[in-house]
Amino acid sequence: MTLSKGQCLKGLHLMHQSRLFEQQIVKLFASGKMHGTTHLNMGQEACQVGLALSLKDDDWIVPTHRCHGYNIATGSSPFKMFSEMFGSKYGLCKGLGGSMHMSDKEHFNLGSSAVVASGVALATGLSFAQSKLKKSNISVALFGDGASSRGVIHECMNMASIWNLPTLFFLENNGYGMSAATSRMVSTDSLISRIKSYNIEGEVVDGNNLEEVYEACNRARNYILKNKKPYMIEAKTYRYNGHSKSDPCVYRTREEEELWAKKDPIKRFKAALLSNKIIDENQYKLILDDDIKYMEKELEDARDHKDEIIDIHEATSYVYADIEKYETSCTEFHRAYGREAIREALLEEAQRDESVYLIGEDIGIYGGCFKVTGDLYKKVKSQIVETPISEEGFGGIAVGSSMLGIRPVVEIMYGDFSTLISDSLINHASKIRFMSAGQFECPTVFRLPMGCGTGHGSQHSQSLESLFTNIPGLLVVAPSSPRKAKALLKASIRNNNSVVFVEYKLVYNLNGEIGDESDLMTLGQCDVEREGSKVTLISYGYSMQKCRDAINSIVEKDESLLDKIELIDLCTLKPLDEDTLIKSVRKTHNCLIVQEAPQFGGYANQIAATLNKDREIFNTLKNPIEVFGGREMPVPFTRELEKGCVPTVEKITEKLKDLLK
Repeated sequence: MTLSKGQCLKGLHLMHQSRLFEQQIVKLFASGKMHGTTHLNMGQEACQVGLALSLKDDDWIVPTHRCHGYNIATGSSPFKMFSEMFGSKYGLCKGLGGSMHMSDKEHFNLGSSAVVASGVALATGLSFAQSKLKKSNISVALFGDGASSRGVIHECMNMASIWNLPTLFFLENNGYGMSAATSRMVSTDSLISRIKSYNIEGEVVDGNNLEEVYEACNRARNYILKNKKPYMIEAKTYRYNGHSKSDPCVYRTREEEELWAKKDPIKRFKAALLSNKIIDENQYKLILDDDIKYMEKELEDARDHKDEIIDIHEATSYVYADIEKYETSCTEFHRAYGREAIREALLEEAQRDESVYLIGEDIGIYGGCFKVTGDLYKKVKSQIVETPISEEGFGGIAVGSSMLGIRPVVEIMYGDFSTLISDSLINHASKIRFMSAGQFECPTVFRLPMGCGTGHGSQHSQSLESLFTNIPGLLVVAPSSPRKAKALLKASIRNNNSVVFVEYKLVYNLNGEIGDESDLMTLGQCDVEREGSKVTLISYGYSMQKCRDAINSIVEKDESLLDKIELIDLCTLKPLDEDTLIKSVRKTHNCLIVQEAPQFGGYANQIAATLNKDREIFNTLKNPIEVFGGREMPVPFTRELEKGCVPTVEKITEKLKDLLK
């Protein structure tokens, strides 16, 4: 046998423990002792253990939702796994992840994704980081035959190939997606044949033969590191259980199940060990007995502490990393346009920190769709990564890479296309710190050019920030001037949370003073641009400039109103600086909130709700708090209609005059 005796015994123990763990899980769910759901991988133990035996420290894995065996095979404590599924504080993720999100940083396991195939992008991101950090290691992207039809896998394979990333794409082909047979859902008889399109090498193995899986993974690892190329293994196997605990397997025959039972990976490995005289029957019985006792003890210990859970305050502490505060001390200023201010921030942060990478489409010699990156390719060429048109793929790659120390700044060509990275943002970037109980952070910035006024029509002119303000774990920043764009972006890049950085496109064309490299603004703080006594005017992004212009037009005609309007720039939409807003409206007793996004369901309504719940404000308001947003319609292409579908300077001026009466 290729495996040493020590590897053989370890492999046997791990396969036993994987199956014994899940057999206990079945009983616990059947008796109502566990909450939620689970996805079992009994029958696939040779895939898990064969892979794990080939890996070295610092080789990372990103399992699927069918993850228990991979956790055990790579070293996770069954006690901590049982505890996680009980929801106790002794779990791998303190009970916050459950069956489908068992992160284990100590054992180089990022944790599984409950979204089919999206973990592949994270794994590719880990290998991107390993490549940039010049590590001699690989990452393993695990996925199933059902997941092989997801577009993100093909995007990632293409990028892994063109960027020479050390990724092992490991496909467990158990013949079924959820209930749909692969033969009915895949257009080819050979899943691995698809990789030819991406210039990737690979092989098919018997996934129920531990030694064969191990040898293939060992070859793959050596190939990846030697050739600096990705590799794929398709392991043909079978799951004994249904997709989840509620699946009765009505879609497959008992004859098929019996056929695969004869190929059981544990029985086959046992037979190989006996045949090669590595163990005898008595020794096998002793090994199995030891594993049974070990798993029962791990379960018993976990059961003894199952009711010890973290409180809601500790759970909340894992949502966000601390936000650093900055004192403005900048004394050197120069004039620049908004796009130049952002470019300066990108350059200064990339030169200050070599872990900062700028990622996006056409951001090199072309200079970016809105010419924001400009000539940065000449100055920080090694930190600029131009991508294919594969937003979901490179969005996930950026998120994955950030967990190993890279600080990606991702440009999405138009904010409208943020819908294509919604999985990366909503299911991973915002949640990984929480689901892993603080094991991982995701310092990623997604730059989203948004807003209308450029004549680009309905699919290129939306204001979608409220899509992201409702996602716990994301920061949402929206600068309104060149100086703020630079200072807020620098702070965003340095912070350890995921940031949606909303760049209203017309801010690119504003000209104003910007600070030097020391000028940073604290995220989560409003800026009171103008103090006043009678009306509080609140806005963000380019709408702030319209508010400034409206105030100037009023004051020019009546200087007595100079100190009557208080103007507040939100700067950061999330977290919201409630204290500053409440203090202002308690003073003025009037409030107008302006946004470009459609008024119904817009972010400004949240501000109004926040202010209205303050009893002092509610009891002393002279007029109802007014929200002024865009019309309930997609943004038109026609110039006059486009202008009329969002708040204008003239309309803001009228509303302010009414409140000043």
